[in-house]
Amino acid sequence: MAYTAKILLLGSGELGREFVISAKRLGACVVACDSYADAPAMQIADSCEVFSMLDGAALRAAVHRHRPDYVVPEIEAIRTEVLAEIEAEGFNVVPSARATQLTMNRDAIRDLAAQELGLVTSRYRYAKNLDEVRASAEFTGFPCVIKPVMSSSGKGQSTVRDAATLEQAWDYAVANMRGDRNRVIVEQFIDFDYEITLLTVRHAGGITFCPPIGHRQERGDYRESWQPAPMSEKALADAQEMAAKVVEALKGNGRGYGLFGVEFFVKGDEVIFSELSPRPHDTGMVTSVSQNLSEFDLHTRAIMGLPIPAELRARPAASAVILADREGDQISYSGLADAMADGADIRIFGKPTTRPYRRMGVALATAGDIDTARQKAVAAAGNVQLHY
Repeated sequence: MAYTAKILLLGSGELGREFVISAKRLGACVVACDSYADAPAMQIADSCEVFSMLDGAALRAAVHRHRPDYVVPEIEAIRTEVLAEIEAEGFNVVPSARATQLTMNRDAIRDLAAQELGLVTSRYRYAKNLDEVRASAEFTGFPCVIKPVMSSSGKGQSTVRDAATLEQAWDYAVANMRGDRNRVIVEQFIDFDYEITLLTVRHAGGITFCPPIGHRQERGDYRESWQPAPMSEKALADAQEMAAKVVEALKGNGRGYGLFGVEFFVKGDEVIFSELSPRPHDTGMVTSVSQNLSEFDLHTRAIMGLPIPAELRARPAASAVILADREGDQISYSGLADAMADGADIRIFGKPTTRPYRRMGVALATAGDIDTARQKAVAAAGNVQLHY
């Protein structure tokens, strides 16, 4: 089989699925891996492997069996020390083993941003038991936010407004954390005006920024996103400067090429670093209709050393998620014609099972302005019905 590159994709959710589509368009061969069969990206990849990314022996065996040109993590819960070992052997880990090690855990990336790079962040402390949670909350003050240091899509996150609910928040964080470390970050609640994702592409030609993406969350997980998000020239310049600093610091011994989702809180002209993902970001699904090159196209191009435009622009667009409300393993959909009647686009992820609040698809819409695009996306998502 002839191909331009061989990619081992670690994690095969909806973001991985869109990445596979972009990679296949450029002639790549993709082996999709995840802990369960028939994951979204597996359905369109060239081949697949089923194993836990936290199983170091299985991860190493898959890399040596397929000998890919690029090892591309799509999830946080990975045995990152194995990635460091295979990078030392000469395999290209995207964007680098250092990036995956630091961003897998909120404590590592926060310490890099705040202590090593001097970026503006919220006040924070770490805790590994309830007594330390109480002491940390006294330091940050109320309200505060408690999150597992290792999780994804907002799982285990709570906003705590008084000491009486600290134990409940600690229990919720422990129940929803990934990995094997019972540790949380307790951070000051930021009274922000809005929050953004700044998609930042590090590539052979330098660093390129996408226009900022605004988003709305519930339960710590994104529900809507829109692009371009309006912000002052000063705030945007400061966000770009901070994003460039942290992306450069993550290249480690690898090339450091790829797309990064860098999140900020914004209060007036003040920009506060929040988190970073060294891969396409869920709020960036909107780029599938807002930009000529989606975040998945940009990630693929950067990884493969292909050119990235020096300037990226976006038309007003929005996304709204389609959620499940219960558990099920026999799912069907209706209402797509109504959802698409006003020009919206619908992406069904193809997940084989549902659970409450699981993202099963997304509605995408463009318009002459952001407010109209948001209204169209939300209405379209509401028209899609799941049947269990």
